[in-house]
Amino acid sequence: MSPVSLDTPLRTVIGTSANTLGKGKSLRTVGDLLDFLPNRYLDPARPTDFSTLAEAEEVVVLGTVAHARTRSMKNRKGTMLIATVVDEAGHELSLTFFSRYGHEGALLPGVKVICSGTVSTFRKAKQLTHPEYQVLPPDPGASSVNDSTADDSTADSVLAIGLIPVYPSVPKVSPMKVRAAVDLVLHALEDAPDPIPETVRQARHLPTLLTAYRKVHQPRTHKDVRLGLWRMKFQEAFVIQAALAQRRNAHDAVPATPRPARPDGLVSAFSAGLPFALTQGQQAVLGEMRQDLARPVPMHRLLQGEVGSGKTIVALLGMLTVIDAGGQAALLAPTEVLAQQHHRSITSMLGPLAQAGMLSSAESSTRVAILTGSQSAAQRRANLLLAASGEAGIVVGTHALIQEHVQFAELGLVVVDEQHRFGVEQRDALRAKASTAPHVLVMTATPIPRTVAMTVFGDMEISTLRELPAGRQPISTHVITGDKPRWLARMWTRVCEEVALGHQVYVVCPRIGVPEDPDLGEDGNESGAGPGALIDQPYPGPGAPITPPEGEEGPVLHGVLQVHRALIASVETGALRIGLLHGKMAAEDKDAVMTSFTAGDLDALVATTVIEVGVDVPQATVMVVLDADRFGISQLHQLRGRIGRGDKPGLCLLVTQGVDGPAQERLVAVAATTDGFELARVDLENRREGDVLGAVQSGGRSGLRFLRLTRDEDLIVTAHEDAWASVTQDRDLVAHPPLRAAIDCLDAGRAAFLERG
Repeated sequence: MSPVSLDTPLRTVIGTSANTLGKGKSLRTVGDLLDFLPNRYLDPARPTDFSTLAEAEEVVVLGTVAHARTRSMKNRKGTMLIATVVDEAGHELSLTFFSRYGHEGALLPGVKVICSGTVSTFRKAKQLTHPEYQVLPPDPGASSVNDSTADDSTADSVLAIGLIPVYPSVPKVSPMKVRAAVDLVLHALEDAPDPIPETVRQARHLPTLLTAYRKVHQPRTHKDVRLGLWRMKFQEAFVIQAALAQRRNAHDAVPATPRPARPDGLVSAFSAGLPFALTQGQQAVLGEMRQDLARPVPMHRLLQGEVGSGKTIVALLGMLTVIDAGGQAALLAPTEVLAQQHHRSITSMLGPLAQAGMLSSAESSTRVAILTGSQSAAQRRANLLLAASGEAGIVVGTHALIQEHVQFAELGLVVVDEQHRFGVEQRDALRAKASTAPHVLVMTATPIPRTVAMTVFGDMEISTLRELPAGRQPISTHVITGDKPRWLARMWTRVCEEVALGHQVYVVCPRIGVPEDPDLGEDGNESGAGPGALIDQPYPGPGAPITPPEGEEGPVLHGVLQVHRALIASVETGALRIGLLHGKMAAEDKDAVMTSFTAGDLDALVATTVIEVGVDVPQATVMVVLDADRFGISQLHQLRGRIGRGDKPGLCLLVTQGVDGPAQERLVAVAATTDGFELARVDLENRREGDVLGAVQSGGRSGLRFLRLTRDEDLIVTAHEDAWASVTQDRDLVAHPPLRAAIDCLDAGRAAFLERG
């Protein structure tokens, strides 16, 4: 038999049972199986508490045989065996075998056994019927193991000496069979190439990879488990950080055109006309960006900031810096609503500086073009010409910017807004439109916990804006549950009171709903926000619980179309000027609604989450979120950031048809603080890493097998330092082939994370 390595197919080592492991858990190689870690351990010194076992539960338990008896079966020939196993407290569990042969001589009084099976009840007594079991040696020095049902009888007795690993459920494979397979693999594996360099292992007192595998799969003590698992986590963090360091080196190796700041030009002209002073944080980030832009290597910077912290003005100053240096800037937005908002706000802020070629233009002015998928052919041709000729220094757009026929004269800076909305290929396609590598600024209004930033964006320089501009007003947030009808009534009264004061209101729903005319045939779903379509029925008022039709489960979620009709029909709110906005509307209709709302021609806007980011209406002071429990913490914080942007305080009302449970706990957390960084930490604690890292968006796993970003910050920081030092000393990892191979083997989902930005 050829030497066994981590890449050796499992079938070569354990036989046909490898097929089941491959189908059930995608365990196809020796390395896959060894990375499939136990989820708990049994201690031979502490038998399982049988009183906790539940009917139909798949269990692995440890106990002592009290006695065994045989009896003839009533309905067929033969003799059955019933062995009674007890825990420390004397609770009993029966092991029932319909044939005594092979078991009668093994299950003797006083022996300890580990058993695996499904709990059932017979005559009020708990039992395992024909379980798999293994008799443990009577003392640590024993060398034989009686495994009556495992496929292979060569299981090492070391498993019985120390802790006994229990593996996660695998379809059609018992935990004991998994344990036997792992033991065979470890017995055959003589060495494992180690991705962590020896110098790092010694400095951090880490065991080798093979030793770590043995400590987690065949531990003698809980200390072994902790050391082995820490080593596995460290390796995962180390490999990711090394990949990020290599990627950063690759970025720096590609030349870029320096775009140094000019003492005069657009930046100075624009800054002189600003009606406010930049915050210290904005000035600091702008300084970092200018240093990056002046270098002959591409800037690769992530700008994260609190909602309303002024990221857009900093990005605009960066774009003007590039224009002053002879380049163009492209601003990529995730939605047409946001692209239109950016185009309007940038054009408005620049004023005469955005009117190059016109009589009213200022000296050294530029143009701002926009490209979206819904533009007319004439509009599109005009804006394409502005971009290709270089007349437009700033080109704002959606995915339409990425299309093949979009050309730039001198693309020097790519700004990606709300980076998590885009895929890797889309950002790469936009960068490819530059003759030399463009500088890249990625923005997000969703604060990123430190561990996520280091694990996902570790190849980028990170700038953070925490300080809010002077004049930003506080926002108070309250949760209103469906069992408080008076509060709901008071909510709409308060809405009308705010409108009477000249303020404006957002009402956000999780879905579109259905039109009044059923012949239109729209199902009303948007962004997967909820099950089923809303029905037309007598409506008790927006926010109140909606009873689902007979035969359907509820509650039914509020939809934009339904709530819009209800508010117009209401005696209290019917006099308000109410608009509606959702993602299925035509682009020109969406733009017209937002223009009207921004101009103050509408009192209230009933919308889906298309207004989640970038929308800036200073007179909006109230945000009502219906079925708020259907939104995530970060999304609610983003929505709340649409209000309080003027000189009046904001009021956010989170309405839920439920009254308790985990969803309500999230709402309470949002109501308790407006600190986006604190909410990001809470969000990370309440969600799987895959959600936070974007696996749901990409359709894959999180790519993290062992790390837990909420608990392993110190480990990630340490691995970051060591990995970057290793790559700095050996850029191509010539001296570390196993580390190079580990980076190459990062799964597709994790590779997508590494490509962010």
